[in-house]
Formats: sequence, C-alpha cells, structure tokens
Amino acid sequence: MTFSFLASERWRTHGRMRGALWLLPVLLLVLASVRPLSIPDEGRYAEVGRWMWMTGDWLTPRVDGIPFFHKPPLLYWLEAASMAVFGATPWAARLVVALHACLMLGLMAACVRHFADADVARRATWVLGTSMTFLIAGQYVNTDMLVATWMGVAIWCFARAFMHEGGIHANWARAGFLACALGVLSKGLIGLLLPGLVLVVWIAYTRQWRKILALPWLSGLLLFAAVALPWFVLAAREHPDMLAYMFGKHQFGRYTATTFNNARPWWFYGVAVTMLLFPWIFFVAADGVQRVRGHAGDEHSAWVALCWIWVLAILGFFSIPNSKLTGYALPVMPALAVLAALWWQRYLSPRAWSAGLFAALSLVAVGVAIFANHYAGQFTLKRSTRGVAQTVACQVAPDEVLAVMDDYPYDVMFYAQRTRPIEVIQDWARERQEAGDDWRRELMDGVDFDPASGVVLQPMSRLAVLRSDPHAWVLAPRWHKAFRAETYAGFSEVYKDDAWILYRGVSIAPNASKAPSSSTHAAKSPETTEQKSLRGCEDQRKK
Repeated sequence: MTFSFLASERWRTHGRMRGALWLLPVLLLVLASVRPLSIPDEGRYAEVGRWMWMTGDWLTPRVDGIPFFHKPPLLYWLEAASMAVFGATPWAARLVVALHACLMLGLMAACVRHFADADVARRATWVLGTSMTFLIAGQYVNTDMLVATWMGVAIWCFARAFMHEGGIHANWARAGFLACALGVLSKGLIGLLLPGLVLVVWIAYTRQWRKILALPWLSGLLLFAAVALPWFVLAAREHPDMLAYMFGKHQFGRYTATTFNNARPWWFYGVAVTMLLFPWIFFVAADGVQRVRGHAGDEHSAWVALCWIWVLAILGFFSIPNSKLTGYALPVMPALAVLAALWWQRYLSPRAWSAGLFAALSLVAVGVAIFANHYAGQFTLKRSTRGVAQTVACQVAPDEVLAVMDDYPYDVMFYAQRTRPIEVIQDWARERQEAGDDWRRELMDGVDFDPASGVVLQPMSRLAVLRSDPHAWVLAPRWHKAFRAETYAGFSEVYKDDAWILYRGVSIAPNASKAPSSSTHAAKSPETTEQKSLRGCEDQRKK
C-alpha cells in the first residue's frame, strides 16, 4: 500500500514537472523584456544588428558606421532579421539569443532521453532551464550563447553518430558538420576547434578510432564549406587584412597575449560555473568526488565520459589564457546539467522526500536568476543612456550633429534610433599611441578598414565649433572621472540625469535671442529630470 502510494505520488510529480517545462522559455522571454541593454556588450551587439538592418549592408558589421570585425556576422544577421519582424527593440535583439538557449536546452533533453530515460531528461532540463545559464545568459546579447549552443549541437550530433548501433549514422554526422560551420560563423575558430578537441579525446578514451574513417567526410566538409566560408571570402575581398585582424589579433592574440582586458586567475572558471549552475553544481561535484574515489557505477559510461571530457577539455582550454570571461564557460553547461541529473536520479530520486527538495531547489535557482536580472538592470541604469536617448530622439533632428566626449555610449544610437553616426571627440593622435584594449582602440582599428568612416572621430578642436552651432548637441558622462563641467561652458544644458548630460550649442547671431525656438527655450530652462524632458518632448511633438 505504501509503495503504491509513493509510486502514485511520484508519477503525479513527474507529470507536473513535464507539464510545467513550458514555463521556462516563457520566463526567459519575460526576463528579456524588462532589463535595459547592458553596456558595453549588449549596446554594441544590438546596435551592430540594427545598423545592418537599417543600411541593408549584410557584408560588413559596423559600429557607428565603422567596420567591426571582432566577431563573425551570424548574430548580426539574425538580429537584423528579428528586427525586420519585431522592430528595433532590445527584446528583438535578445530573441535571437533566447532561441539559441532553447535549442541548447531542447537538444540536450532529446539526447539524454535517447541514452538514459525520460525522467533523467526532464530532470536535466529543469537543472539547466532554472539556472542563470538559461535565464540570464540565455537572453544576454553577445556571441557567447550562440557559439556555446552550436558547439554543444556539434558534440551531441557527432556523439549520436558514433554511438549509433551498426556503425556511423551519416545524417547525425552531417548535422555535426553543419553545427561546426554555424559555430565558426558565431565566434570564429573555437566553433570548430573545441568540439573537435572534445570529440578526439572522447573517441580515444572509448577506442572508436576506426569509426572515424566511416564519417561522411566528403558531404560533411562540402556542407561545412558551403555554410562557413562564403562570408569570410567576400568580407576579406572587400576588406583586406580582415582575416588577420579577426583570427590573428582577436582570437590567437587574445589567447596568447597578456595585454587584453579581463585578466583573471586560473581558478576563475570554478567560480563561473558555480554561479551559472547554482545550486545544481554541487551535485556535479558529488559525482566527481565519487568517480575520483572509484565508487561511481558504469551505467551510461560512454555518455558520462563524454560529459566529463566535455567539461574538463573546454574549461582547461579557456583557463590557459590570461584574459577570461564568464561567457566562455557556457559551452560546458549542458554537460554539467546532465551529470547533475544523473547523480540525482541515482542517489536521491528513490527517496520519498526528493521530489519536494528538487522543487525547492528549482525555485531557489529561479529566484536567484530573477534577482540577478533585476540587479543587473539597476546596475546598468547607472550608466545607461535610455533616459537621455528619449530626449535625443525627440529633440535632435536626424540631420543634426550629435557628439560625445570622454566615453562612448554604445546604447544611445539604438535607443534613439539614430541614422546619422555620433561624432566621438578625443585627442586621437594621443589615443593612437596610448589607448589599450578599450572602445577607443576598437573604433580606431575599424577606421583602418574604411578610412572614410573615420569622419566620426573628431579632434578636440571640434568642441569649439559645436559650441556656437545651435544644431549641434553634445553628450557628456557625468560619472566619468575625466568629466569637467567647465569643459562644456558656453553650451546650454538641455537634459540631465544621474548618468548623462545633454548639451546644445548656442547661436551667437545678433538676433538669435529675439525669436527663441522651443528647444532654445528648453536650453534656458534646463530640464533636470527624464519626466520633465519627456513632457517637453510631447509638447514639441504637438506643435
């Protein structure tokens, strides 16, 4: 009787787990709609996609009209397509990343169901789907989730091909070649090299060398080349040295040099995976301890070996360079989720209280993700241009000059939907000699590929010209350590919030004060809050 009751309760619990899985992508899309664009990454990558959609130039990614060859174009292509359907909004840009996160989640579940069972697959789905990997990184606009997804797809597909009864499954292998091509288009060579590293080590461990010869090499390589190579060929023909810049400086150079940003200690990725898969990561650790002690069972041994090799090879690879980022840990998250689910299913699932504990931990994971999303939004607002961009969109005419000093606001063009590039005022001769791995170097490097786009990089003398031009506007970051109010003396203050000030040039014509425009009136009575600025904006629209 007791056994029947517990079995019945467990069946009902599993049914509820299965029925509630659709809540995970819904929650992901909701969280993607409530947070401002994080800067610099989300502002930069969303704006590159918007610019591509706006100009129709699908060959050359651009920031502020300047070529941007740090990454291949798959993210930008998909963003442009999304914006064509849903409009140029942060949610439309994030939708691309969210769909990749759902693909990562769905294919993992399908593969786990194949080699384990439906219960383990559902549990792995909950582990990954409630984590910050899915709910936060799964809607963060950059290339990390894209390349992590396609690397995972490649590994799963080739593993399915090798583990197929009766020999290599050709179509799974071809899908793996295609995934590698899309990984290369997402972030470059790691989309091919890292799946290859994982699979080579795994094939050696499982002694499947002979099956390599049975892979559909001809059709697979042709498929890879047809998808991955055309853009690189066309872009390199249009912009010589682009390949050396992308692969030499921003891939090999970042891996080997110590001069780039984000220097971190060797143990950084231990902290990163703990954060990204909290609290489930502790069950992975339990599995690892048992395996080191030799107490783990051999069930699903080949697949478990794949997951551990997947984790150790990729985290080991990324732990070598001096520069480390949390997003580089994303490719190992599906493997970690599988290991956590397998350990739970073996050691905790038979216990009567395990379903309640699993539900409680799922709620904790979701709560952590929601809090992190809220905190990230509040932190971003300290430097976001979302407020001032509404004033820019309302008061700055499309053909008027908008300039910035002391910083580059990656998100203002996106929020204001500007079509004319923003001028960036700096001592560029000095920056050529002194700028490090920052936005200044990024813009200067891009101008080298298209010198005509360098018109937006203006010298310090430009500020004096704009000061007397009523059709010129200048953004200044209030929080920047280089900000000096006296630098903008002679300008009229139009908008101010905690992060930014918008100034306007003042006409020096003799009769300029006799017939002030509505915007000149606003300059004489500066708006100091976003609400006042927007009320003035609405009044101007009505006029």
